[in-house]
Amino acid sequence: METNLRLKVAILQVVDNQLRTNDPPETKQTLGRLISEGYSKKEAKELIGCVVSSEIFDIMKKQEEFNLERFVNLLKRLPKLPWH
Repeated sequence: METNLRLKVAILQVVDNQLRTNDPPETKQTLGRLISEGYSKKEAKELIGCVVSSEIFDIMKKQEEFNLERFVNLLKRLPKLPWH
């Protein structure tokens, strides 16, 4: 349970860093879109965090490099989760 909480905090820090640096800008655009669709800021960040975790999985499990195009495409599909 503690590990899951720490992992969630770390992933949400990645989301916050992307929002703060506007890199990639699609993260901030997605946050705004999700909020306009009725999600709270917290819920929207958690959904974006799902995309971050999916990309981390691909990097680690499949030995792939970060793929910006895949990441942005997954952001555009939210609230549909990457694994659906």
